[in-house]
Order: sequence, then C-alpha cells, then structure tokens
Amino acid sequence: MPLPALPARVTAPFLLVGSNVFMTYAWYGHLKDAKNAPLWTAVLASWGVAFFEYCLQVPANRIGFNEAGYSLQQLKVMQEVITMTVFAAFAAWYMKERITLDFVWAALCLVGAVFFMFRGARRSRLRGRAHRLGHGERRSEEHTSELQSRVDIS
Repeated sequence: MPLPALPARVTAPFLLVGSNVFMTYAWYGHLKDAKNAPLWTAVLASWGVAFFEYCLQVPANRIGFNEAGYSLQQLKVMQEVITMTVFAAFAAWYMKERITLDFVWAALCLVGAVFFMFRGARRSRLRGRAHRLGHGERRSEEHTSELQSRVDIS
C-alpha cells in the first residue's frame, strides 16, 4: 500500500532538513572522523557526502518554489533556520560541543527573520504564483507560435 503524498508545503522543508544533515556532516564531520587524514582525503570524502545533500536540496527548492509557492527569500530564510537547528543538534550530539547562550541569541535573531519573511506570505505567495503562471503562459504562447511558424500546413 503506497504512502500518501505529503503536501508540497511540507515536502520542501522535510527535504531541506534531510539535505542539511548531509551538508552539516560534509562540512564538519571530517573534524572528528578524518582529523588525521590528509586534507585531500577529507575534501573528497566531504564532496562525496555533499552529493547526497544536493540530491535532496535541489528537489526541495524546486518543489518549494514551483509547487508550494514559497518565494526565493522565504526558501533562503527557511534554509538558514533549518541549518542552525540541524547544526545545533549535530554540534551537541555528534561533536559533543556545548550550545552557548550566544548561539541561542543568534537563533532568536533567525526567528525574527522568519517573522519578517513570512508575515505577508499568503499575499506574496499568491502574487508570486500569478507572476510565474503569467510568464509560463507567455512562454507557452510564444512556443506555440514558433512551432506554428515552422510547420507549413498548406
């Protein structure tokens, strides 16, 4: 029995969380796991891990922008909040680092960024979707005219 599909507005952030787990490990995991390895080995290993990050991040941004209607700015702020959250968990759990009060203050600043980016979300999402649809219709009409001009029906 197939699982029901998640709505696009949930799928995009869900994929961004997964991508951030890979990227955080790619950026910082070598500090623990490959600290004695040659630099080129750490770079190649991190690059290999980052590949899987992109396998989740690219679809997340496409789904978020094209299907869920998130603006580019909203996707960026969402990404930063997810990054800080994943990083905090990674730093505390995997790297055994202490989360300081300064980190908490920085995270609260990101909460403020979320507020400002999403406070008019419904209105801007509808405006953005209408704008994207308008361009798509125009491109479709231009493409149809171009095809019709190439085909001589007479």
